Amino acid sequence: MIVKSIVIFAFFFIIASLAYALYSLVKNKGSQPSEKALKGLTMRITLSVIVFIFVFIAIATGMLEPNGIGMQMHKPKALTSEQK
Repeated sequence: MIVKSIVIFAFFFIIASLAYALYSLVKNKGSQPSEKALKGLTMRITLSVIVFIFVFIAIATGMLEPNGIGMQMHKPKALTSEQK
């Protein structure tokens, strides 16, 4: 449960840094590209890469189990009485 909470908080920080970069771009519309926007976008990319690596490691170690459509397609099917 804590792994999911960490990922959710990281996604909120990613969205916040993206909003910060957008605000910086809109605020400095006519001038040179803003350093604040660049920092916000760099932070977003860094957080996204860290979350991707964290989720990959969590799945590899078994702390997080995928349960989406792809996992249901690859799940072994139970044998029926006719197949035995």
